Amino acid sequence: MGTKMTVGICGLVALGCAAGAFYWLHARASKPLPDVVSPEPPGFQEALLANPQPNTKPGKSTPTVGSKKTAPPTAAELALKTGEVLNYTANVAKLEDVATLTLKVAGKGSFLGQSVWHLQAAAHTLNPLRMVFELDDQFDSYSDSRTLASVQYEMRLSERGQKVKSVQRMTATGKEPAPPDATAARVAPGTRDPLGLMQFLRTVDWAGTRQVSSPVYDGHKLYDVRAKLANASVAVGVPAGDFRASKIEIHVFENGVESKDASFTLYLANDAARTPVLLEAIMPFATARVELVKEKPEAGRTEKPN
Repeated sequence: MGTKMTVGICGLVALGCAAGAFYWLHARASKPLPDVVSPEPPGFQEALLANPQPNTKPGKSTPTVGSKKTAPPTAAELALKTGEVLNYTANVAKLEDVATLTLKVAGKGSFLGQSVWHLQAAAHTLNPLRMVFELDDQFDSYSDSRTLASVQYEMRLSERGQKVKSVQRMTATGKEPAPPDATAARVAPGTRDPLGLMQFLRTVDWAGTRQVSSPVYDGHKLYDVRAKLANASVAVGVPAGDFRASKIEIHVFENGVESKDASFTLYLANDAARTPVLLEAIMPFATARVELVKEKPEAGRTEKPN
């Protein structure tokens, strides 16, 4: 599988919370490699208090000092919580645990003069076929905290011993120069990257919305992604437990033509966080299920250095 194809599939699957679509070659493993800790880009300043939890009883409001009115939190602010870590396992055809995927809400801060979420994803193939196709990829997204439109999208790919780093600075006008270590990506206004789209789908009020669409840039191509509510409440069983979930069908279009290579179905738990619990990907060569697993505490876990 070539790098271009791998990246393209990874981008499409990551938008639905799974890298399982391109793991059909790989089998289960003993232990994935640790995620790469990448430095924050120049200009990013993490908020001192991200998602502070009010210490009040239900039904009581928190007084605001020095302001008569406080802007209500946006849907993105309600759905996303700094420090959230979601772990997934990928099953392809009759092979189980062929890869792992981790999604993180790494933080919230200021970047290029605007408030952004720092979103992360890391994917690893697993043994024994890892010995044939070793893959350890990390993706970082800096997305607007209100709309989740992409400001900067970073890919650090390690595949079959080849390492590629790509930093894409989004621009809707083409007039903003990118820094020396980044490439300016000309996109439509409001374009999201795959991670931003994934989180955006969690912010949608699917009880009152049947379909949403968004331009998505995966680091190589610009797509139009349309997500449609197929069922408001279905039973879903994954390693993390049993859920009632909204079934969302995801369709990907390029130049107005729908992709026939793969189709995706995302299941969002009907809870306050709208947690992604399952992604199904149907491809010509295989069917993949990427399932939420229970979070395991990390022994000796330390904070990321500043």
